[in-house]
Amino acid sequence: MNAPWSSWLHEYMHKCRSGEILVGQELMQMFDILDELLHDPDIRFDPEDANKRIKFIEEKCRHFEAPYAGKPFKLELFQKAFVTALHAFKMFEEEISKWVRLFQDVLFLVGRKNGKTPLIGGLNLAEFFCGPEGIKILCSSNDYEQAALMFDAINAMREESPSLEKVTRKNLTGIYFGNPKRRTKKSKFSYRNKGHIKKISAKTGAKEGRNIAVGAADEVHEMKDNSGVMPIRQSLSTQDEPLYYELTTEGFTNDGYLDGRMVEARQVLNRELHRPRWLVWIYTQDSEQEVWQDERTWVKSNPGLGTIKKWSFLRTMVEESKTNKATRIFVLAKDFNIKQNNAAAWLTADEITNQDDVPFDLEKMRGRIAIGGVDLSKSGDLACARALFLMGGKKYTVSQYFIPESKLSQLSKEDLEKYKSWIREGRMTVSDGNENDFRLVTQWFVKLVKSYGIRFLKIGYDKWSAIYWVKEMEDAGFDMVRVAQDWAPMSEPMKLVEADLRSNLIYYNNDNLDKFCLENTAITVNSKMEQMPIKVQGKDDRKIDGAVTLIICYRAYIDNRSDFVRLSA
Repeated sequence: MNAPWSSWLHEYMHKCRSGEILVGQELMQMFDILDELLHDPDIRFDPEDANKRIKFIEEKCRHFEAPYAGKPFKLELFQKAFVTALHAFKMFEEEISKWVRLFQDVLFLVGRKNGKTPLIGGLNLAEFFCGPEGIKILCSSNDYEQAALMFDAINAMREESPSLEKVTRKNLTGIYFGNPKRRTKKSKFSYRNKGHIKKISAKTGAKEGRNIAVGAADEVHEMKDNSGVMPIRQSLSTQDEPLYYELTTEGFTNDGYLDGRMVEARQVLNRELHRPRWLVWIYTQDSEQEVWQDERTWVKSNPGLGTIKKWSFLRTMVEESKTNKATRIFVLAKDFNIKQNNAAAWLTADEITNQDDVPFDLEKMRGRIAIGGVDLSKSGDLACARALFLMGGKKYTVSQYFIPESKLSQLSKEDLEKYKSWIREGRMTVSDGNENDFRLVTQWFVKLVKSYGIRFLKIGYDKWSAIYWVKEMEDAGFDMVRVAQDWAPMSEPMKLVEADLRSNLIYYNNDNLDKFCLENTAITVNSKMEQMPIKVQGKDDRKIDGAVTLIICYRAYIDNRSDFVRLSA
């Protein structure tokens, strides 16, 4: 530590306040709270426990992944400051008549690839060795695979250190003290110590009844509610100095568990909510605009930028986000901790309207090969069928919509006039009663074959399709392929549709009904950067079936590209 600083926390706060290190306003608010604690006569500041854990990590732990595999785990200043803030503040606990760690609850939010999982993993390993005998630690996440990341990080650091490995062992259930070759040893680091480190997911049953000292929940942004974390927090209730970590980036789950926690965290920072034992350590941008206008501000949500995380990587991602909607949503949430609506509009008006779209009719497609797509949706809703053609490097598409008569009576006056207009124009076929007559969909495809000599290579259909209708189509000679409306099947074709619309490579006569569906379509992104179409938030009555059929057609096109291109030549 560099003089004259009395702790890593003091040095970090000074450099942040002087502007030498850029951090967001929300972390600055936490610094103000810590400053008040430093002057509170009822609170002691003693960095000894923090320094002990920092020393343990730097001297005993080693990295296990490229490009740092085998190298000592040297903590950055921001990491040392965090450890100090967590462990140095002490309060006198009347119930047990002793001084204990002030902070028991931690929210650590930082952009991805800034070393949060290895850091908390290292802290857990340090707690395992530096904490009291019999300490039990639990690594948790929304799924078992994510929980395993932290557990595996802890175990890999343990295995990299000969001195740590010599006094511990790992089996299928967890990490324990005691070397099988030294069973007679009786020290703290022997079989006598019944402490352990285990992993668990939010989906694992029988979470109640545990008695742990440290619980760490990774990537809580994926949790819809607190059912995965409350049993863990309750399991800490018997400890004198319980410690519960939540480490995460922002996510895409609307009204999920993290959303509620972030509301409360910001109330704490704004002095609207009193939670004196909660350390809110969050790295956030002050606005989205600064992300695009000044790359120097990127360190506000990425404190490890330039040392842990590569500038070149983030620059590439930001550049890609300027032209790819899914990447933009993902990068803003995961790299800059800017919460993204999981139903953000997919396309702009300019992208939807094809400026080069020269009107065409089916006569132009006579005798050509096509790929079909169908979104039958639920029986009482709008359905759509589509044919996609390839000609001169461009894609041409025609569609037909279907609706039950009873559905018309449920429309608003404004929408009813539009629907009646589409019915008069022949763009929408009405079925009697409360259900779509799927035979009308079959008749539309058969008409294209018989009246225009169009041949269908494949016809994709969605998961709502009736079994009997699929059989009817197959009996009519069509080759049907299932396209589930899920992340993996829909992501790639949705990206290609967006790119082709932007490049004016899709011709659809700028049809008002197709345009209506495209305008209503939103994009949602998951943690794997996969995307799916959904309705624009707040517009549940709007229809996206036309956009879905276009994406389904593109899925069948991608899977049969070679044959389709050859037959379309």
